[in-house]
Amino acid sequence: QVQLVESGGGLVQAGGSLRLSCVASRSILTINAMQWYRQAPGKQRDLVAGITGSDITNYADSVKGRFTISRDTAKNTVYLQMNSLKPDDTAVYYCRAVTISPGRTRLYSWGQGTQVTVSS
Repeated sequence: QVQLVESGGGLVQAGGSLRLSCVASRSILTINAMQWYRQAPGKQRDLVAGITGSDITNYADSVKGRFTISRDTAKNTVYLQMNSLKPDDTAVYYCRAVTISPGRTRLYSWGQGTQVTVSS
């Protein structure tokens, strides 16, 4: 398993920007994919963005063109740059690591989450 620690959340006005960070306890080169999820009050946890070990990225339709996921392998860190924030982006944001074992079992690790609040 890998431990993940998110940071960078906060309160921002609509139209503003934030950058979230997720630091892993071991080299992210050993992790098959890193993802950001978010969960608003009373709603399910949804995938926001993901990045694979080959730097292939994917995004939820609601954030395409506004959010960018990236990674720094030297720092074992994955980032989520969030621009043009909207009140609907308000949620707790979670980082998740996906590791595929030699037996092809998928192993998931979650961070503790960081709150993002966008005011109108």
